[in-house]
Amino acid sequence: MHRLSLRTIISLLFCWCLIQVTLSQEKYNILWLSCEDIGPILSCYGTEGIETPNIDRLANEGIKYNHAYATVGVCAPSRASIITGTYPVSIGAHNMRTGNHWGYKTPEEEDYKRIIKVKDKTGRNVPEYSVVPPVGVRCFSEYMRELGYYCTNNAKCDYQFNCPITAWDEVGNEAHYKNRKEGQPFFAVFNHGVSHESQIWKRKDEPITVDTLQIRIPKYYPNIPVVRKDVGRKYSNIEELDRQIGEWLDKLEEEDLLDKTIIFFWSDHGGPLLRQKRAVGNSGLHVPLIVRFPDKRLAGTEVNDIVSLMDLGPTVMSLAGLPTPDNMDGKAFLGEYKTVNPHQYAFGSADRFDEHTQMSRSVIDGRFVYIRNYMLNQPYTYPLYYREQIDMTKQLICMNQAGELEGDAQYIFQHSLPYEELYDLQSDPDEVNNLAKKTHHKEKLDELREALYKWQLDVNDMGFIPEHDLVNMMWPGGIQPETKPVKIEKNGRSIELHSATEGASIVYQLNEEIGSKHWQLYSKPIKITKGKIAVRAVRIGYKTSKISTVNL
Repeated sequence: MHRLSLRTIISLLFCWCLIQVTLSQEKYNILWLSCEDIGPILSCYGTEGIETPNIDRLANEGIKYNHAYATVGVCAPSRASIITGTYPVSIGAHNMRTGNHWGYKTPEEEDYKRIIKVKDKTGRNVPEYSVVPPVGVRCFSEYMRELGYYCTNNAKCDYQFNCPITAWDEVGNEAHYKNRKEGQPFFAVFNHGVSHESQIWKRKDEPITVDTLQIRIPKYYPNIPVVRKDVGRKYSNIEELDRQIGEWLDKLEEEDLLDKTIIFFWSDHGGPLLRQKRAVGNSGLHVPLIVRFPDKRLAGTEVNDIVSLMDLGPTVMSLAGLPTPDNMDGKAFLGEYKTVNPHQYAFGSADRFDEHTQMSRSVIDGRFVYIRNYMLNQPYTYPLYYREQIDMTKQLICMNQAGELEGDAQYIFQHSLPYEELYDLQSDPDEVNNLAKKTHHKEKLDELREALYKWQLDVNDMGFIPEHDLVNMMWPGGIQPETKPVKIEKNGRSIELHSATEGASIVYQLNEEIGSKHWQLYSKPIKITKGKIAVRAVRIGYKTSKISTVNL
């Protein structure tokens, strides 16, 4: 039997410690598999009549959040809150939609129409514009890029402002983590549009994969064939979404990434049908959220804390070892900087939706939903061209006009909005029995009303500002402000970059990179002694500065 010398033992211990430190410092990849327009209509959330085995697998191997909510029941304002970690009403991003920001455009491609046939609550013209958040508000992905992550977004932006070139290493239909440097961790987003509202009519002739006689029809719809057909289409689209998620799990296993990547699955808001998408209550805001760790830690766990989609950014940063910036409203729900004070309530807003203007606010505590309506002289279900392309929506409108709807199915076609709404999701999951005037719920009504008003004051709710005036506050005189150009200062063997525009971020390209689509994010002095550099300054909502090229 051989005995190890003391020197050998010490060497082995040193190597073991070195390995442990290296492992502890290894950064997991982070992958978002996002989807559109679904509430928690999945078998892992208890929905009957639908089969979603791949998403169920994520839930069984990960953490399922039972009380996750969007801040707005429609995509663009919701995505503004996700990318900035703030409430849309606090940064002026609450109206749907401010411009053609769905996909990525270069700064040179930015364009805004002055007349789009949209009026604000005072009847004045609203042009297209890019939201200008308060100084310091940044896309959270910038912090990840500064930390060394390769950040990609495929492909939807829709942030209420033109996607800044500082936000992603790659953005668009070809954006992919495979283009990162060897050994570089990635944060990647892949959006899935098959469950979107538009797919109800675009996929209407595709096979229905569920039994439409077995699925549950919400009480706010009459149980008639056209309704069962479109609800069945919604369920079938979700089953197709599940198939696509399964392809991702297979792909990650083939690439040996499944055990190196934290996976988030979530939807941008509820929906996609009438009284779901755009609704400010539970039906419009409640979303699925699942997180799976590579080591399957907390597998099968269900969390009942209230979580907001604007918490996603702070949580990704926390998992990467970054604290939440003070100007974010979101809170990390996982990682090193996980909050010790989860949200007590989820707050929601509804303002202009395309050509229709309204204003409602909500607060949800997980069981009760309180809604405060500010524009009462309008119908509960208002005209909106986009959603009226769905067969059941057109049919229900005709039935309502003919006086053929009754009971709960007539509830969402009230001629005017009530001042307040209060629903108990435990006894009334479809939110059709308004308890606001019931004396036995006065205490809960007072609690939620007070919580809502306090929140509106705390976040400086900008919904009270007519949108015409809001645009002129952001773009004085209706002219988009422009970011000041970058100043380059040489400091020994390094160069420092500055912009006179407060809150601006800076990007650069070096030598052979110049002229390419990729811009590096500037976060510290650049060590370079010769060559050429191209620079630009970016502030959200501002026109990006022109390219400056300098020989060093």
